[in-house]
Amino acid sequence: MNEYFQLQRDGSIAHLQLCRPERLNTMAPDFFPALRDAVRALHDEGSTRVLVVSSSGKHFSAGMALDVFAGSPQPAAAPATDRRDPNGEAQREAIGALMSMLDTSTPRARLSFQESLRRLIDCFSALDEARFPVICAVQGGCIGGALDLATACDIRVCSADAFFTVQEIHIGMMADLGVLQRLAKIVPPGVARQMAYTGERIDAKRALEVGLVNAVLPDAGALLDHAMALAKQIAAKSPLAVTGSKMALNHARDHGTAAALAQMAVLQSAIFDTAEMAEAIAAWKAKRDGEFASLTPIAKI
Repeated sequence: MNEYFQLQRDGSIAHLQLCRPERLNTMAPDFFPALRDAVRALHDEGSTRVLVVSSSGKHFSAGMALDVFAGSPQPAAAPATDRRDPNGEAQREAIGALMSMLDTSTPRARLSFQESLRRLIDCFSALDEARFPVICAVQGGCIGGALDLATACDIRVCSADAFFTVQEIHIGMMADLGVLQRLAKIVPPGVARQMAYTGERIDAKRALEVGLVNAVLPDAGALLDHAMALAKQIAAKSPLAVTGSKMALNHARDHGTAAALAQMAVLQSAIFDTAEMAEAIAAWKAKRDGEFASLTPIAKI
């Protein structure tokens, strides 16, 4: 556990819950490597079959905590309707302070900026690259950097009060942690472009219509129950087959059909396991969960 999230295990299902509701679960700089390290530790040890990412409080996350740079007591990236900062003064002050700290005035400074950004991007890529599926359960606002996080997950579900927005366009910058690269492969490209260009909010109903989420639940309690039930359904399957399926889907998303089919031949020949299949078939016929070994831990180098 750290100040940003709690990580719990229930057998082969891990649950990472953002735990700063009083800060609208905003993401301070230390959050990113903490998330990356937690996800990659689960990836390496091999026994996690599904990860559920959720949050506490009214909003999933208001995105990057720009107040860290400005010393503001309010989350600078909070929704505009936040009564604590109705005129957005804290946000404007935080943005000004952030701009003064992100020096891009020289080639050396820009080179450093690029490397810092690559490392931030890598923190959410850990979710995309994990050996297990990641289910993101969103209630309330999923804003700015939080949408980068959500689109790096395999499956998204939300509560009826959820909304999603590419917040960065409102402050004159591109969203830069993965949402522009992933969103158009989840929703129709025109919808992704409209969200990116306007920063408009997509409510839960619209998110379901365009395929951004798989289900809309009445409230946060029902949302978490649904996410956990889905996680249990996945965790009951062969982890070898589930991991292989994720690898194939990710490769197909990022490559053409011919290259993806070539990769499939290599991947299937590498992980095809008749004993695993026999157990899966027996469990399916008996209407029980299969008994499968965990994935082999990744050796430390």
